[in-house]
Amino acid sequence: MVSLNNISKEFGGEILFDDISFNISNKERIGFAGKNGAGKSTLLNIIAGELIPDKGELVISKDTKIGYLKQEMKTNQEKTVIDETLEVLSFITDKKNRIDEITHQLSNRTDYTSKSYSKLIDEIDHINHELMILDADKLNGKAEIILKGLGFTSTDFKRSLKEFSHGWRMRVELAKLLLINPHILLLDEPTNHLDIESIQWLEDYLLSYSGSVILVSHDRTLLDKLSTRTIELNKGKAYDYKVVYSEYIRLREEREQQLEASFSNQQKEIQEIERFIERFRYKASKAKQVQSRVKQLDKVDRIEIDKRDTKSIHFSFPEAPPSGKITVEAIELGKSYGEKLVLENINVKIIRGEKLALVGKNGEGKSTMAKIINNSLDHIGQLKLGHNVVLGYYSQDIWDMLDPTLTVFETIDNIAIGEVRTKIKSILGAFLFQGDDIDKKVSILSGGEKSRLALVKLLMTPTNVLLLDEPTNHLDILSKDILKNALLQYNGTIIIVSHDRDFLQGLTSRCLEFRNHGIKEYLGDINYFLDKKAQEQKQIANKSNASENKHNESANKISWEKKKEKEKQIRKINKEISNCEDRIEKLEHELVSVNDKLARPDENATDFKSGKLFRLHDELTNEIASVYKSWEELSAELEKVSKS
Repeated sequence: MVSLNNISKEFGGEILFDDISFNISNKERIGFAGKNGAGKSTLLNIIAGELIPDKGELVISKDTKIGYLKQEMKTNQEKTVIDETLEVLSFITDKKNRIDEITHQLSNRTDYTSKSYSKLIDEIDHINHELMILDADKLNGKAEIILKGLGFTSTDFKRSLKEFSHGWRMRVELAKLLLINPHILLLDEPTNHLDIESIQWLEDYLLSYSGSVILVSHDRTLLDKLSTRTIELNKGKAYDYKVVYSEYIRLREEREQQLEASFSNQQKEIQEIERFIERFRYKASKAKQVQSRVKQLDKVDRIEIDKRDTKSIHFSFPEAPPSGKITVEAIELGKSYGEKLVLENINVKIIRGEKLALVGKNGEGKSTMAKIINNSLDHIGQLKLGHNVVLGYYSQDIWDMLDPTLTVFETIDNIAIGEVRTKIKSILGAFLFQGDDIDKKVSILSGGEKSRLALVKLLMTPTNVLLLDEPTNHLDILSKDILKNALLQYNGTIIIVSHDRDFLQGLTSRCLEFRNHGIKEYLGDINYFLDKKAQEQKQIANKSNASENKHNESANKISWEKKKEKEKQIRKINKEISNCEDRIEKLEHELVSVNDKLARPDENATDFKSGKLFRLHDELTNEIASVYKSWEELSAELEKVSKS
């Protein structure tokens, strides 16, 4: 469907891609890999046609539709959730109007043999085929299913988008894309604004998606479940692995080991050549040999290796100061925003050294609870911090506390103590500040960069309780691994809000689910929580089935006479429906014969030129439509009688 041929792209003198090529076929599941800045989002922009490569060409098959979800998109806030979602289907109304327009034209024309007449017939057939594939009549219901899967409730549908946060408005943009079902779906960090339940729903939806999915994500679990092919962007090149993400990691490590060995051998050869040149540079008798070595050196295709040495990037938190046994305690705690109740009668104790995850749907109160623990939000009830608790709090707006006059390096150097001072550059590198980035002023950093810097600053500060609200949002997979490893070694208390399943796995020992203004405790890590939730959903489904069976048993008690009369009526309608179906089958067979003759005008010249075949085509088409209408009316009547 899509072919990238020798694509090159440069930004600000830096080469992002250099002569890369690959194809995207039908029903592909591709994950783009590579560190931040490697060009993954830029490549999506090129495939979407929003960016033109400097060299090479992008070839897209005719009629291939591409849908693109960017990390950030402008959203329309004037409409309701459902109206904005359905806005993407306005083209269907246009197509139906076009059918009416063509039908009206055809009814007033008699030039059945003209090319323009044939062209109109072809157009109306093409539009009908498109609408059939789209299953247009069912799209409203599909829109509601998608919105519910992404976390909206039925009562949300008529609410104005103005009432929702940017993250929820981004969900509507995702729903619009899924609704139009493009041949190729480009998703750039689609889980950024989703909670765990919505991510799981999206996974299941995309697993059975009829088109191709191209995914940029730092969610390792999502990549492992969806991708069957991984394309890594590294130093301007594209490395194509026909494997899932985790297997790609293993193969990449093997490639890097081979590359390091080749680099080492090449460096030895270069050094030997350079020594020869330096030794005999001024000897006339060796001039030709020296010149030959110089040319040889110029022709060397030098191997480059990633300067980000992942093996050496690790750090430990400062020793946690001792605290009381109970670090945090909530007693009958509650919180409302105006008339909207968020938390009610929350009672919980968090013990020293415990690692606790706050989970649940977005909007259920996780971040509200974090702000209350940090004493930055008023509430009812009590929130107590234990003896000698030193709280370190990370939130998405914590970067407001950074000094804009300092550089990235100075921000950390000012607070680092002991041996860690020698590792500042490596630690900053682990959180994606590399090269000249460390000399940037805080004032010119992006929001994501400030968030990462604020996280590093927090991790350098001695605390005994870490309260982290979505700490991985602006980190790549390697950075998350480094952070997780440090948290596993941390000897203080951790309270963490996150929707990243891979990050949470094995990190926490207790989960508190926020739901319906309260909390429910699960004594295990995120996998234990998800397993238990799946069991609960299965039990609910079983109860629903049992209730339905009970209802059916009750329905079977209808009086015998009434049931007998109903069955007689149903048999009569079914017979009429069967007659319609037989008639439709016969008419469609005749229409196929007419179409076959229309396709061979030379063999049917008389009927073709006289317009007989075209008139017959119209008569059959109209009669089929009429019988279909009768069939639909009978089917509706059958459904009504069956439900009565």
